[in-house]
Amino acid sequence: MSLKRKIEDLIKRREQAQQGGGDEANSKQAQLGKLGARERIIALLDRGTFQEYDLFVEHDARDFDMGKKILHGDGVVTGTGKMGGKPVCIYAQDFTVAGGSLGLMHARKITKIMDHAIKMKVPLIGINDSGGARVQEGVNSLAGYGEIFYRNTLASGFIPQISVILGPCAGGAVYSPALTDYVFVVDKISKMFITGPEVIKTVLGEEISMEDLGGARVHCETAGNAHFFAESELECFDQIKNLLSYIPHNNTEKALISEYTEPDASYKMGEIIPSDPKMPYDVRNVIKGLTDGSKFFEIQEMWASNIVIGFGRIHGTTIGFVANQPAVMAGVLDIDSSDKAARFIRYCDAFNIPIVTLVDLPGYLPGIDQEHGGVIRHGAKVLYAYSEATVPKITVILRKAYGGGYIAMSSRHLQADFVFAWPGAEIAVMGPEGAANIIFRKEITTAENPEEMRQRKIQEYKEKFANPYVAAAKGYIDSVIEPDETRHFIAHAIEVSGNKEVFHPKKKHGIPPF
Repeated sequence: MSLKRKIEDLIKRREQAQQGGGDEANSKQAQLGKLGARERIIALLDRGTFQEYDLFVEHDARDFDMGKKILHGDGVVTGTGKMGGKPVCIYAQDFTVAGGSLGLMHARKITKIMDHAIKMKVPLIGINDSGGARVQEGVNSLAGYGEIFYRNTLASGFIPQISVILGPCAGGAVYSPALTDYVFVVDKISKMFITGPEVIKTVLGEEISMEDLGGARVHCETAGNAHFFAESELECFDQIKNLLSYIPHNNTEKALISEYTEPDASYKMGEIIPSDPKMPYDVRNVIKGLTDGSKFFEIQEMWASNIVIGFGRIHGTTIGFVANQPAVMAGVLDIDSSDKAARFIRYCDAFNIPIVTLVDLPGYLPGIDQEHGGVIRHGAKVLYAYSEATVPKITVILRKAYGGGYIAMSSRHLQADFVFAWPGAEIAVMGPEGAANIIFRKEITTAENPEEMRQRKIQEYKEKFANPYVAAAKGYIDSVIEPDETRHFIAHAIEVSGNKEVFHPKKKHGIPPF
């Protein structure tokens, strides 16, 4: 056969393989509002940069008539490309080929591109759209999952790992996204669950829809398994591009410093927080008053919203923000918000991103449900994460900082590098009302007018203890600052701590309160 004929044969084979499951299967995918595997990759990456590998890989299963079946690419597309001009490794499961089911060769294609990502120190993006393990391949399918999970763990904290759920992700397959850094879901398309509705009906006798069991909103609002929610696949891809613009591409780098503009003048720092300490406000307005161009990229916005996490920039430098949200549950720390904050703190620390903590909370959430749910263990995760983190840590106490919440939110005692407080900050073991009731109980109960005495003692406690100057006098706060000075103080603190280095005891690793 001549070279020309061989090239023609290659083109024909390539076109046939790229058809995936064929016209009928591709048409059905489109009718469900879903893009094809290659369409997704091309839409996500910079134009013209995708290079596909292992196009002609085939399964080698022989049982259950599998030897007669041709599964193009074995149901997964893998390769490399660029996002924002920088290289990434990517794979996308192809639901049109055997439901995107995972067999041994399917898994080997994924682990091969994962190995590339680790060796090349570039982000890994996985697009999940699969019915689960390929039953016909038995234990080989399970082995494939195990190989993927191992590499997820190996890559953790070394390169960014992004999971995109664009179809079903069922059974053991769910644990790979759970091991990655960020999970993106799309409304009405993403489905993620360990056991499907049929199994639940058989075992428990309960009827439940796929959407209610493991739809996109469930994982964003209730379970906390997903970090970003989108209405469409293209919106989801824009979110991924935005995320990658903030973070470094491996743990040996720092995020790129970009040009910047000042915050929008409409965010007047001295006017955001109400004078009444019991009145709520949206802490995101404080963040936007600090960040370049007032831009803030929030993470897990729909879950545990009593704490706010996400990325912004100050003077072009990426910052990880952790902030109590007084507009929700007064900004208390509870089980879910502790998990949310601790994980994000550890991510920022792993990838050299400075952490700015904005504090305004009355403490940890009391109650029997929280106690029985393990708030002690979960709350300790925040303490552990901040204590372990070696990146620059800057804390600003905006208003209330009471009890264990004061300590947990990156206090000087957990080795924060810089701690600032606004003039109205209240730092104490507990709120003035509760403290006055305990300290001055006898005086209040024996007074002619107990309520009048109580109010006097509350005010006395506030003046004596619930202010930033007592903590400043002990050196626990570096500066009491005007709200309008906050951005300047943070920017300077980040600049001077750019070469920060911390020496810890030599050990294999610590034991976090998982």
